[in-house]
Amino acid sequence: MTIQQKLAQIQTTFKSKKSRFNAFGKYSYRSAEDILEAIKPHLLEQGVTVTVNEKLIISEPVPVMKVTATIHDEKGMRISTSAIVGVDLNQKGMQTPQQFGSASSYGKKYALGNLFLIDDTQDSDATNTHNKINITPAALEKAKGYIQTGGKLDAIKKKYKLSPQQEKALKTL
Repeated sequence: MTIQQKLAQIQTTFKSKKSRFNAFGKYSYRSAEDILEAIKPHLLEQGVTVTVNEKLIISEPVPVMKVTATIHDEKGMRISTSAIVGVDLNQKGMQTPQQFGSASSYGKKYALGNLFLIDDTQDSDATNTHNKINITPAALEKAKGYIQTGGKLDAIKKKYKLSPQQEKALKTL
């Protein structure tokens, strides 16, 4: 099999459970470590290896890292995907090594997700509403009146989760 065929086989059978829980946001998620642990049997089965490399590509004004996940076969062929992540040096309660480690883990998760086609539509970043509630039809009507009297859309978006259609309707008032 070619490396493309081996990767396709992994992509179609690979599953990584969301074994972690964010109590603040009340959602489950997977980490880079979860992905790496779940992929190991597939690597043995297909006779391939995976490496993850990180490189600081910008240092000022905000550090930016490029994280690359690569699958290698025994013939020396490889396929790579990358993720670009910024390092938030203003994260409260974290020292600089922790800030870089956090960005590194995030980058690994997304580089591996790109390589193995992990669908993030049900992942924490896609589904977390940050404690917002869906807007009801009655609340939507009140929001329309609020905007028509000079209220700001951002104030509504802070409280309610809006669909793209609802947001567009409010913007056109």
